[in-house]
Amino acid sequence: MTDPKNHANLIWSVADLLRGDYKQSEYGKVILPLTVIRRLDCVLEPTKAAVLEKHAQLARRIENLEPVLQAVSGEQFYNTSPLTFTKLLDDPSTIADSLSLYVGGFSAAAKDVIDKFDFGIQIERLRRANLLYRVVGKFAEIDLHPDTVSNIEMGYLYEELIRKFSELSNETAGEHFTPREVIRLMVNLLFTADDETILTKPGIVKTLYDPACGTGGMLSVAEDHLRDLNPQARLEVFGQELNAETYAICRSDMMLKGQDASHIAYGNSFSEDHHDGERFDYLLANPPFGVEWKKVEDEVKTEAATKGFAGRFGAGLPRINDGSFLFIQHMISKMKRPEDGGSRLAIVFNGSPLFTGAAGSGESEIRRWIIENDWLEAVVALPDQLFYNTGISTYFWIVTNRKSEERRGKVQLVDARELFVKMRKSLGEKRKQISDEQIDEITRLYGDFAEGERVKILPNEAFGFLRITVEQPLRLRWEITDETIQVTLDAKALQKQPEQVQALLRELLAEHRGSTFETQKEIVKALGRRVADAGIATVAQKAVWSGLAVRDDQAPVIIDRRGNPEPDADLRDQENVPLPPIPVSFEGDPTERFASLEYQTAVDDYMRDEVLPYVPEAWVDHEKTKIGYEIPLTRHFYKYIPPRPLEEIDAEIKALEDEIQELLAEVAA
Repeated sequence: MTDPKNHANLIWSVADLLRGDYKQSEYGKVILPLTVIRRLDCVLEPTKAAVLEKHAQLARRIENLEPVLQAVSGEQFYNTSPLTFTKLLDDPSTIADSLSLYVGGFSAAAKDVIDKFDFGIQIERLRRANLLYRVVGKFAEIDLHPDTVSNIEMGYLYEELIRKFSELSNETAGEHFTPREVIRLMVNLLFTADDETILTKPGIVKTLYDPACGTGGMLSVAEDHLRDLNPQARLEVFGQELNAETYAICRSDMMLKGQDASHIAYGNSFSEDHHDGERFDYLLANPPFGVEWKKVEDEVKTEAATKGFAGRFGAGLPRINDGSFLFIQHMISKMKRPEDGGSRLAIVFNGSPLFTGAAGSGESEIRRWIIENDWLEAVVALPDQLFYNTGISTYFWIVTNRKSEERRGKVQLVDARELFVKMRKSLGEKRKQISDEQIDEITRLYGDFAEGERVKILPNEAFGFLRITVEQPLRLRWEITDETIQVTLDAKALQKQPEQVQALLRELLAEHRGSTFETQKEIVKALGRRVADAGIATVAQKAVWSGLAVRDDQAPVIIDRRGNPEPDADLRDQENVPLPPIPVSFEGDPTERFASLEYQTAVDDYMRDEVLPYVPEAWVDHEKTKIGYEIPLTRHFYKYIPPRPLEEIDAEIKALEDEIQELLAEVAA
């Protein structure tokens, strides 16, 4: 295998020609499309003469020549221009027109790829700068034929170039591709449950989808994995990509590998779902972390409101600044039904989807939907500093609607945060990588499904809780002091009263300064008539009694019209009550798994043991109870490390003090 970095450096040398006429951040606009075109040219070279001959024979006789010429070229694309990349150099004076004609000779699929680079603009710009001939000549010297650079190596080459361009332009390279060892691990976890049962069958055909496919790295690694496992198997890959340039690279890569390039779509997966209604055996993605979805807000909210669970976003909507949970809902909507064989899904998240969002929020409801449907199979915590554009911690979520019998009703947590090797040289934010041996180790930990130091297996309900509102009775007395008078007069409702009315109220309250009342009924009886005579509106009168009220633990409890104690908002508290176990034999709507009696029992037990011994008068406002879900992975793997003994710390401090004194003595001498 050749080193893709060597070819990347050779191609990168073209940047020396562009320097001065192009900004560094613009180099990719020239180098990437020419790399793709040169690759296509090298692939077509052996059959170019035959394609031209067949085209000349049939051009006037057959309207749709594409199937015929594809068969002659042996590829999904061809070029009917008599020019080749090297022939472009025959006449320097016509290089711009010749290159445009040559590009125009590609078949529709190949031209779609090149058009996404807006390469016509660069041809004219290079011509005006008198650089076009030299740049094309440089690429003509680079051999990108598959015999020299394999398809796998070409994928690495594309990614190496994009990484260089992203670093120069301060873009997020990780949005375009994922480190290959991370993909290999992800694919291992996605396929491992099926490796020995389903995927080894002769002639098996499976489908895989990536809604944020970038340059297609995940699709390629998954295809290679299946081919290595079973050469007779076929994996049909599908994808969608928002970035035009990476879409073009991915689609050209699929064309070269013999995949159906039409399966790779261009556009936003949320607002332009080009795979609407399709379902796949496997799904995987590394969506951008923490990216807002404001641009597609209207489309997403409309679908959620009008289609509910019949659409993609019925479970809930995350906050606008992070669309991670939109991706997983989009992918779940494309899983095959269990009766049709079901699906497996793997996605890369940062830590936010594990716990962001309180009970009842969009994020919590999405977690609840996934877990109560028993789809979440595992969460794998990865080392930090694995990705090119961020050093934050990341996690694999493995989701499936066809869990094995032993995994049903459970979620596996795998702690792989310490399984890494440090890189000799960092690439952007990437300073760590996972070795082949560590990939095998993590895959084994996941596949064994056995608890240990790095593995926890918990029932689904362990991640859920009841968010209850604990109330305490409101106790008030009423007193007229300088402080309560000022609070009363500062109330908004009273500030809106005429100044004359405010002055009358101030005088009235001053007359009764020092008075106290045990109930509101008493103070209204004493002052109500005069407050009304002062011209204070009914609504504003309520502000008077409220402003003169003072909380007092010894005062009587305030009772509402129904005879119930009124809650004190200042003493209101919220508690999380663990969910009761989910009945294993339960069938039906997952959201109805917990009968109200089970809820009530869990809450009553919690109040009896944790609250009432300390606050005997407290009660729960059941109308405010919400169900929440979170996945506190790090808490489950927390290891308590006792602090060092004080004697040891004191001795260390004493030793340091002695050392400092010795140094000071040397300086003084």
